[in-house]
Amino acid sequence: MSETVWQDYVERIEALAARSGLSFHPVEFEAVPDSFMMEIAVYGLPVRMPHWSFGVRYIYQLIQRHMGHSRLFEVVFPGNPGHAYLASGNGLAENVLVTAHVLGHADFSRNNMLFQRCQVQVSEHIVEHAASHARQIQQAIEAHGLERVEAVLDAALALEQHIDIDQSLRRSRYPEYAEPAKALADDQFRKRFAALEPPAGAAGPEAKKRAPVPPHPERDLLWFVAQYAPEMESWERDIFLAVREESFYFYPVFATQIMNEGWASYWHARLLREADFIPQQAYVDAIKCHSDVVRPVAADSQVALGLNPYHLGFCMWEKIVETQGLEAALAIRAQDDDFAFVRNHLTRELADDLELFRYSARDGQIRVLEPDLAALHEVILAPKYNFGAPTVMAQHVRADGTLELVHDHSLDGRGLDLERSRKVLDYLQRLWRRPVLLTTVNQAGLVLELSAP
Repeated sequence: MSETVWQDYVERIEALAARSGLSFHPVEFEAVPDSFMMEIAVYGLPVRMPHWSFGVRYIYQLIQRHMGHSRLFEVVFPGNPGHAYLASGNGLAENVLVTAHVLGHADFSRNNMLFQRCQVQVSEHIVEHAASHARQIQQAIEAHGLERVEAVLDAALALEQHIDIDQSLRRSRYPEYAEPAKALADDQFRKRFAALEPPAGAAGPEAKKRAPVPPHPERDLLWFVAQYAPEMESWERDIFLAVREESFYFYPVFATQIMNEGWASYWHARLLREADFIPQQAYVDAIKCHSDVVRPVAADSQVALGLNPYHLGFCMWEKIVETQGLEAALAIRAQDDDFAFVRNHLTRELADDLELFRYSARDGQIRVLEPDLAALHEVILAPKYNFGAPTVMAQHVRADGTLELVHDHSLDGRGLDLERSRKVLDYLQRLWRRPVLLTTVNQAGLVLELSAP
């Protein structure tokens, strides 16, 4: 397939998508080799800061592909313009489908409020920002050496999910002093008395009291460490904040995966049906490709206990458009994330049609649990809480600089991988440069304290 033919189809599909009700920023399409596609998928961006952990992810993806468990057709990055990378090995049918799929993503990211909020804070030009961060890391390596920079990245990337999306990306430090306590004036006499000038000769104002750090449990560990690590150098702080900025960019992709992939799949199917300019054979091949994308089970199995977000989201959007109309679907696309989407629109009827159920698996035996719809919703959504990470918060900094962390296991029911937790504490302690303690619970529910060093 020549580049001219492909670009001709891109323009015609874009025009069809716009006529059908989609609104999106321009998308720059580029065909790239499969190896580069895999690098983009592993790093999360076309150019990103270097770190050994990405190499580990690359090897995993390579093994998955060689075993036939995954294939990358496209990688898309929201923005203005958006960027879409298509595998150069795709055929005409695959690229027609992928183009329509990408435009569904582009419409979603432009109009969804969570995407809008994060893009306003980070940038609509994340690809360029990430390239700037990579240059910043390279300059730090030249100035301070690979070993020191890698130690900072070890800690920052180990904490990359530990942000607080409810806070602004650009946060101010905590107030230095605590607010003075005010006596309650609960009747007119006390209110008038409290308003009087102090008597002559009375003691002067009380000395200001320094506020505790943090003044409340802090979930945004990347921000907290960057701001309050006792001896962190400015270049180390900049790396932490760069990782945090990229995490703010990735969060909406994570938090709307079912919606977003389902929306893109719904629209690539719809646009394919309406694109009368596509050759018949290409259309048939594209429909086969669509079936592979949204199938509920793996290609080599008729039983799947995992959840395919493409399949679930596609079926939910089809039902919403069928029962509520396109305008309602467009409003839901703008307002919801996966939590609201699943809880509000995965009905008992649709769950039964899709044969979704809760199950337990012990000793190789699978047992279907009670058909509780709310419980099914929570099983689907459980991996999404707190960006997929256990809820760990900065609780207190002692006078000697010791950092106390606490794992709030009651909030989302997640346990800790103790081996991984100890490694993360070691990474963090190298940057905090004071002891770091983490309080959690063991399997018996008893308090357990991990420490570094």
